[in-house]
Amino acid sequence: MSLAIRVDESKLPRVTVSLAGKLDAMTYLDFDRSLDVVLAKIPRHGTLVLDLAELDYISSAGLRSLFRARKAMKAIGGHSLIVNTQPQVQKVFEIVKAVPVNEIFRNAAELDAYLDAMQKKVVSGEEDY
Repeated sequence: MSLAIRVDESKLPRVTVSLAGKLDAMTYLDFDRSLDVVLAKIPRHGTLVLDLAELDYISSAGLRSLFRARKAMKAIGGHSLIVNTQPQVQKVFEIVKAVPVNEIFRNAAELDAYLDAMQKKVVSGEEDY
């Protein structure tokens, strides 16, 4: 599955970017390129809303892209919001928040394998979010 990116600039200074599919090592560069165009249009003190209602999967590469977006918004005195996360993606956010991942996983591949397994458990109903 690929990544679909929709951008709504109709309510500047707030821009909503909706993602559908997978944000992973195969798609994060497309997201980063699209986001660079979007970020150039957001005025100082603006808001970036990342709507993840249709994002089915996120890897460590995808997380880096989201952190990059948040950092860019902070640099212009703006805000970034993440809304409508699916349970398996929310689980990844909870893991990253609760666990110092750079101290537990040897590399990105090991982290991605763990995140993949956790997301599959949430989707199959084996794990609550």
